[in-house]
Amino acid sequence: MTKAEIIDAVYEKVGGFSKKEAAEIVEAVFDTMKEVLADGEKIKISGFGNFVVRQKKERIGRNPQTGAPIPISARRVLTFKPSQVLKGILNPHKEQLKAAAAKEAGLLPEGEAAGAADASAGGTNEDDATP
Repeated sequence: MTKAEIIDAVYEKVGGFSKKEAAEIVEAVFDTMKEVLADGEKIKISGFGNFVVRQKKERIGRNPQTGAPIPISARRVLTFKPSQVLKGILNPHKEQLKAAAAKEAGLLPEGEAAGAADASAGGTNEDDATP
């Protein structure tokens, strides 16, 4: 999905804004995220995930063609860790498998296996909590 497609989606879903205003809102969100990450701070979006800037130390790598050692400079990298809610949306079959395994192991009564899969998909994670 491109930024233009995100702008179109915001325009269609939210309504009440012109396309130009929707573009300004999306740009403002991305600009704010860039500023926060440039300052080295985390971004926690409940139900979505965490963006974290990590500092990597200088290390020695290897040229794959010659095998010669090459220094790799220290740098900052951006990582994203999806929330449990997003993971459950992306992999709904895993929740069903967990519930079935719990049922077979006798950990859940007969009627609760299906409900456990639904409940765990919407569960919270302490990483998802907003400060």
